[in-house]
Amino acid sequence: MSKNIEGKIVVITGASSGLGEATARHLASLGATVVLGARRVDRLEKIEAEITAAGGKAKAFAMDVAKKSDVETLIAGAIEAFGSIDVVVNNAGLMAIAPMSATKTDEWDRMIDINIKGLLYGIAAALPVFERQGSGHFINIASAAGIKVFSPGGTVYSGTKFAVRAISEGLRHEVGGSIRTTIISPGAIDSELKLGSSHEESAKSVGEFYQQAIPADSVARAIAYAIEQPADVDINEIVLRPTIQEF
Repeated sequence: MSKNIEGKIVVITGASSGLGEATARHLASLGATVVLGARRVDRLEKIEAEITAAGGKAKAFAMDVAKKSDVETLIAGAIEAFGSIDVVVNNAGLMAIAPMSATKTDEWDRMIDINIKGLLYGIAAALPVFERQGSGHFINIASAAGIKVFSPGGTVYSGTKFAVRAISEGLRHEVGGSIRTTIISPGAIDSELKLGSSHEESAKSVGEFYQQAIPADSVARAIAYAIEQPADVDINEIVLRPTIQEF
């Protein structure tokens, strides 16, 4: 248990696998109450049941971050169930790698909808709650590809993650004081993110790149570190990669 995590209500999007699932399980083991949001109900219910069986507290909501009303319902449901929220982990993401010349505009739209608009919907739903409470913590999952453009192939994905970092830094500046904002920028982490590419050649190269990946709980531990700091300490950004990753 961690005294600054125990009892906190943490909302996590993209919680049905990968970073979101690992974070939910880790924070629950440290005494947090975790509210899980994702589209795959069967996966969510399994994770909820396993956390509860292990003595933790969890509640799952089926939702799609690309739908503003779903995100609002997730936050409202968390408050209805537990009375308040302390942390929102905007984790849901899509990485569809392909050359710009492939002009996969549908995938561009989907990445913008999930990676940027989904993040903004999470902020919009929770910020008024945090402001009323006079406390709160946004943890936004960016990427090493939001620091250096991952090209060829990841240009649009990088654009969305540069946006996550810009929005997060502006948010920190605007609402800092009682509300904390943390950017987590992972490199190659083992998750389903690597499966998002429909472009065959790009998908193969992504698979090779991710052979160096480290487990998802490495990100979960970084998130826990940011949460467990005293209220007047804001961990603004954590970048983590496999030790062997060059990019």
